[in-house]
Amino acid sequence: MATHELKANLLVPVHEDADHCHTRWHPDIPPALTCNPGDEVLLTTRDAVDGQFSLASTHEDVSRSDRSLVCPLTGPIAITDARPGDLLAVDILDVTPGTFGYTAIIPGFGFLRDEFTEPFLARWKIVDGWATSDDLPGIRIPGAPFMGTIGVAPSHDLLERISLRERSLGAAGEDVALPDPRGAVPADNAIARTGLRTRPPREHGGNVDVKQLTAGSRVLFPVWTEGALFSAGDAHFAQGDGESCGTAIETSAVLRVRFELLEGAAAAAGIRDIRFSGMRATTMPGPYVATTGLSVYADGPNHPEDLNSAARCALTNMIDLLVGEYGYTRQQAYAICSVAVDLRIAQVVDLPSFIVTAELPLSVLTEP
Repeated sequence: MATHELKANLLVPVHEDADHCHTRWHPDIPPALTCNPGDEVLLTTRDAVDGQFSLASTHEDVSRSDRSLVCPLTGPIAITDARPGDLLAVDILDVTPGTFGYTAIIPGFGFLRDEFTEPFLARWKIVDGWATSDDLPGIRIPGAPFMGTIGVAPSHDLLERISLRERSLGAAGEDVALPDPRGAVPADNAIARTGLRTRPPREHGGNVDVKQLTAGSRVLFPVWTEGALFSAGDAHFAQGDGESCGTAIETSAVLRVRFELLEGAAAAAGIRDIRFSGMRATTMPGPYVATTGLSVYADGPNHPEDLNSAARCALTNMIDLLVGEYGYTRQQAYAICSVAVDLRIAQVVDLPSFIVTAELPLSVLTEP
């Protein structure tokens, strides 16, 4: 067993650090590091927009940012003897966040993108395990850092099947980030033209935004290609379940992981999606306030058995609560929801209406 280090150079943009980082998922990206099962690796990771925002940034900088550059990754890491059909177990030992974070409302992006059409930026200072922002006065968020984007490379076959699926969705008018060589890292033509963008989650992992993947958890990835080719990036200092405005408290980080290889386990059990385990815990115990949302209302519109509608109603009700009872603007309230409010499914059996709840820990309010 050994310990390795893979550092992204945060002083230069990702395209100048192609030996350690990449912005596409593709099985032909050469590994930046090779290690054995049982080894530990320290990875320095970039934030979701590769350092485009700072404490000096403004709301207007959100609209000026390069949105083609999303979730740059550190890696890939090849694991010796990993083969398709195996499971790669990744033990997350530690996630150390940077000292700056941001939460952005990006026009055209987020769960309520039709309602929030103006840019907004909350800039966070991260000190001693807490985040505070002058842009969201009276809010103090405890840290529970994790990697928003984490995964292994797809095989050539899986890449082609995903590409076909996403081209079909795009042709139907869905919001899909299709392959685009512009800004691709590495710039190799074949990879740049066909590599999968890092914005969505897929069968091999990716931008999963699962906030439970903190230190102490274990993530199981089906291996799709030789070496598995593990990568990670897009660290979050804290996030509410749902990441409703589209960003959490985004930051850079140092990730410490250990690898274990479970030979043939994915093929034997027919596992095609990632799994994870850990200890249930919360960084925000104590009192909370919650709103609910239904999928069916007497005054309409009615969407029987529709979790999307129920979640939208619960989130809108929480925004109204933060505006009406605590005096925040709607943009501030939306950002607070994204970093601290958990959207949860209450029930999906009492037809015709599903219920989703939106839960806010009152401990984040320093000035109730």
